[in-house]
Amino acid sequence: MTASDLEQLLIARLIRERGGTSQTWQRALGKVIVRDTATHAHYNWDLSLSGTDALRAAIERLLDEVRLEHSIVAAG
Repeated sequence: MTASDLEQLLIARLIRERGGTSQTWQRALGKVIVRDTATHAHYNWDLSLSGTDALRAAIERLLDEVRLEHSIVAAG
């Protein structure tokens, strides 16, 4: 899975579970930051979240699940 695939997966799941628009969730997610697996062995990606407290809380809950399913992603 690539970083852009992960971003699309997160947006689709957030819309399905919480409603809203893809633009709202995309702005709240920010960009996927891919890190080197040599220094980040458990999961190699993160996001720079923004938006309201409610948006960030919904994203954080989802990230806990998604990190278990997709812990390592490729850049792109």
